[in-house]
This record gives sequence, structure tokens and C-alpha cells, in this order.
Amino acid sequence: MSTEGQGRSHWFDDEAGPVVRPYAMTRGRTTSAGQHRLDLIAVVVTESHADDPEGDHSLSPEHVDIVDLCRDAPQSVAELSSELDLPIGVVRVLVGDLVDAEFVHVNRPVPPAELPDESILRDVINGLRAL
Repeated sequence: MSTEGQGRSHWFDDEAGPVVRPYAMTRGRTTSAGQHRLDLIAVVVTESHADDPEGDHSLSPEHVDIVDLCRDAPQSVAELSSELDLPIGVVRVLVGDLVDAEFVHVNRPVPPAELPDESILRDVINGLRAL
């Protein structure tokens, strides 16, 4: 770690940035209690009853930011990570906390195995054209 720079503590690495912050945000956790598979493209949506997350003192400022961002428009886990400038792992833990507390819900993409076969779609289109 670099010790250069004015006023920089030993918890900062010039190349990597702050070292402790993500660990502290998740209280050292790498998963949330009820964390389900949160893919990068899983979409997070604020629940309609989540009007004032700031009133819940168990939530961190980052939790509140996620609820607020998803209130304006649903956001993917990857978008939240980018918007908040946080690692994906941290965002997954925070979103998992919010799902457990019922502030948000997650819409997962349809797995490729459950998508209709392309040949079936072509047959449907051809059938519609024949009408």
C-alpha cells in the first residue's frame, strides 16, 4: 500500500482506492441472509409501500440510495453497481438485505432453457401470415 499523499491513512491505496469501505458497508458479509441468485441483469424494483426508507434506521445510506434509484426506474444489479460506484458483490448483499426487508423485489430474466424454440416462433409467424 502506498503511504504517500497528504492526510492519507494506511487504509487507502492510491491504485485501488479505499480498502475498508465495501467491507464495512456489508458488515463483513459476502451474502445476505436470504440472498437468492442475483444475476448482473436481474432487475431491482422498489416496492410501492417503500415510501420513506430513510425512516428505517436499520438501513445504511447505500440501502436508501438503491431504493431511491429503483423508485425512479427499475435498475439492473449491474446498473446499480455502476451508478453507486460499488463492487457487484457489495450491491448483491445490499439488494438482498432490501429484498428481505421488503423494500424492493427482483425480477429475474427468463433462463434460456425456458425460452421458446426459434423454429416454434417461425411456425407461429408463418401460421399467422397464412390467416
